[in-house]
Amino acid sequence: KYKDIEPTVKMEEVDGEELVKKFAEEMEGMLGRKMKSVKRLAEAAEDADLYHEFNATLEFDYYNSMLINSVDKDGNPIELGGEFPLEENEHFNKLQVNTLQSDIQVPTNVYNKDPGILNGVYMSEALNDVFVDNFQKDPTLTWQYFGSATGFFRLYPGIAWTPDENGVVTFDCRNRNWYIQAATSPKDIIIVVDVSGSMKGLRLTIAKHTINTILDTLGENDFVNVIAYSDYVQYVEPCFKGTLVQADLDNREHFKLLVEELQVKGEGKVKKAMKESFKILNEAASLGQGSLCNQAIMLITDGAMEDYEEVFQEFNWPERRVRVFTYLIGREVTFADTVKWIACNNKGHSLMRLYNPLYGRNTVLQVCSA
Repeated sequence: KYKDIEPTVKMEEVDGEELVKKFAEEMEGMLGRKMKSVKRLAEAAEDADLYHEFNATLEFDYYNSMLINSVDKDGNPIELGGEFPLEENEHFNKLQVNTLQSDIQVPTNVYNKDPGILNGVYMSEALNDVFVDNFQKDPTLTWQYFGSATGFFRLYPGIAWTPDENGVVTFDCRNRNWYIQAATSPKDIIIVVDVSGSMKGLRLTIAKHTINTILDTLGENDFVNVIAYSDYVQYVEPCFKGTLVQADLDNREHFKLLVEELQVKGEGKVKKAMKESFKILNEAASLGQGSLCNQAIMLITDGAMEDYEEVFQEFNWPERRVRVFTYLIGREVTFADTVKWIACNNKGHSLMRLYNPLYGRNTVLQVCSA
């Protein structure tokens, strides 16, 4: 084949140093344009937030990416689903997009007309002109977006969002690595889950879902381990005994698989598990391992009966360097004050009772961004 093209091939000498220099300048220019685009968005978002006053009774229609171009049985546009022109665009992988307008994606478990959502969407309308201007100044840009702590996701160019086969939108921008790393500091997390006999059935299912959601909020700058307890302490991954591992995608998925195999048995003796957790975190801090930043224990249980105060006195008081968050599973209120006391006396989040996975997702997100 080389012989076929040999007559058209031209060989010439080039200066390698000049070639590298030119390539570096082009890369610098390209990255510089991207940075300017991001800075313009950041400045616009900060200004919009600064001058926006929260209005609890705000009424505001916006383009919901799940509802755009939808009509009711009479052929009228449904609420939040007005006409939103879409055209196939080669630059965006031949997707149907609107390069003149952004739209809003809201997870199924977030009410799309909640006052927090409406105020955030209204405030972030100021970003739309910046999106368009950025794309005009740098046509090599692809997706531009803004993620909110309330859960809405403003995306440019606007698209029609496709739900899963059950009609559910599980995508939540707050679970994405870029959001997590921007919104939170690196942290060491020990997840402690009760697998005693009382956690059978739905309670264990919710506990597993809660663990998975916590893991989803972690990024590569975080470190984690998962401990189960009943009559004794059990590492879900024995190879990680007594240590913290980086919360990269492989390790998070590995933990999820092992958590699914957990079975209930025996009595719930939380004191041993809490001691083990504090030992791991204290050792990591003293040896300069882990994130070298925030540390927390996340306790998932349907109740705590032991006298565990001496554990906190020995390992965490008075500095309270390790925060303890508690998740009370089920409708039982007998242990509500006890579990709340654990969190409130260790700089943690107040009591949360989880009844279903969707509520659990929001609860976990609120705690992990605290």
